[in-house]
Formats: sequence, C-alpha cells, structure tokens
Amino acid sequence: MKNSLGASRLVYSTDLGRTCPTCRQSKDNCICKQAFAVPAGDGVARVSRSSKGRGGKTVTLVQGLALDEASLTQLGKQLKAACGTGGTVKEGVIEVQGDHRELVMRLLTSQGFTVKAAGG
Repeated sequence: MKNSLGASRLVYSTDLGRTCPTCRQSKDNCICKQAFAVPAGDGVARVSRSSKGRGGKTVTLVQGLALDEASLTQLGKQLKAACGTGGTVKEGVIEVQGDHRELVMRLLTSQGFTVKAAGG
C-alpha cells in the first residue's frame, strides 16, 4: 500500500511477519518503543483539554510527567478508573476521555505531583 507521498507502508512481510509501520522492523525487533525516552521536563504535570482530531469529542491530556512507560501506564489506569471513563497512554501523554480536568488535577495533587492547568 502506498500513502499520499508515494512511500510504501509495509505492515506484513512473509519474511518478518508483522512489521512496525514506522521503523519497518518486525514487531519483536521494533526500535520505536525503545526510542521513547523519559522526558526530562521541569517536574510539572500540565493538564489540558483537547478535541482536535477527535471528531469533536473532548479528552483530558496530562503531559510533562517524568515517569517511565510502565509507571505512566499505571497512573493512566488509576486516572481512568477514578473518572469512570476510558483513555490511553501515547508517547508520554495520558489521554482520559471526556472533560475531567479538575478531577484529574485533584488526583495528581493528592499523589504528590506539581500540577498546572494548561490551555483554555
């Protein structure tokens, strides 16, 4: 399959099996996940709202936490459970479905994080 720029987006190879569309390595040897480094940041968790690219649906974003991927995933799970919604962790950003900015800020503050409201 080719994208709009004419570059190939290989997702399966008979030699490698499933491949990563970014680094084109087999899923077992993918270097994309290894390339994700813990952001240095300033130690302030920034909580914002966004609806761009989501069909008008609002999500609450938590950025700037200097945690490794496993800890970030665990924190995301706690926030989603407390808000009673779904969400995900992508590239160091926790996304919680819906507008739960105030609740997320209270929860992060109670866990000892320095929190700042960002955006509008």
